[in-house]
Amino acid sequence: MEQRLDGKVALVTGGSKGIGFGIAEAFAEAGAQVMISARKPEGCQAAADEIGHGVQWFAANVGEPDQAEACIDHTLSQFGRLDILVNNAAANPYAGPTIAVDLSRWEKTLKVNITGPLVWSQLAWNRWMKDSDGGCSIINISSVGGLATNPILGVYAVSKAALLKLTEQLAAELGPKVRVNAIAPGLVKTDFARVLWDEGRGDEVAKRYPAGRLGEASDIGAAAVWLAAESGRWVTGATIVMDGGGLVAFRDAVE
Repeated sequence: MEQRLDGKVALVTGGSKGIGFGIAEAFAEAGAQVMISARKPEGCQAAADEIGHGVQWFAANVGEPDQAEACIDHTLSQFGRLDILVNNAAANPYAGPTIAVDLSRWEKTLKVNITGPLVWSQLAWNRWMKDSDGGCSIINISSVGGLATNPILGVYAVSKAALLKLTEQLAAELGPKVRVNAIAPGLVKTDFARVLWDEGRGDEVAKRYPAGRLGEASDIGAAAVWLAAESGRWVTGATIVMDGGGLVAFRDAVE
């Protein structure tokens, strides 16, 4: 089936680097008009310049509703429509036992990782998607952490599990105008996850992955194109796990 996005407009939060950059680049190469958003203007500009293809940007903090609204409105003013929203931006301000997390970092994690995607989805729906001819798509970038427990990153995992449930709920509510899906990556070689793979640590993880390697941002980008394009037209409310087989390998090792 067709995996082109010609005539579509996509907005990618956290699109200046890492997984968001990989998705924005893949969308642009598939023919979409792309708006990337991130907190730092210089990072957005550098990413847009690197990707090319007429990619535009708007600096916004994903956890601030007024900035989200400004970004959505800017996208519509520049491109005239909004067919694809990728809720990719995330925060991980705490590492340690969930039982010991302080309230401020708990609230920040949830504000960015679950309230943010809800607000951006509401804006995209109300500003354009609900009155569109259909064919719209929202893609939430979750994590395999949302499907398991973790002694260090439990707070992050809780927020990503909530995002998976939000994906299902919005899919049930917004069809047939909008398909809503999630991608749950394993360890991808990005700056965001550098502490987990740098200095040889990633090599040990990769050995346990049946695919034999860590993920690349381009892997996630390819899946996002598939979901947003005609090829994914009968997929909604789904979570695509992309972790090189790590989740099942680790689970089987425990069992």
